[in-house]
Amino acid sequence: MPKNSVNTAQPASFEQAMQELELLVAQMEAGELPLEASVAAYKRGSELVKFCSSQLDKVDHQVKLLEGGMLKPFTPDGDGGGEEEPQ
Repeated sequence: MPKNSVNTAQPASFEQAMQELELLVAQMEAGELPLEASVAAYKRGSELVKFCSSQLDKVDHQVKLLEGGMLKPFTPDGDGGGEEEPQ
């Protein structure tokens, strides 16, 4: 993708969307884009964020189905409420 053009195609994957989003952010932060291109990049970035969010929601739903809805909340101290025996 040339520096000053914005891709409009649906990303093939979550990873591709993230890579494109990172490139857009880097270009915008560096001030490499003229105003009109910045607006187009912002719009594209919004679309990519929605795509990534949708992909993450789908994966979250799949994990919940695989775990039979029995996921337990994560706690940083390691006490996730699981059946681990005390050491």
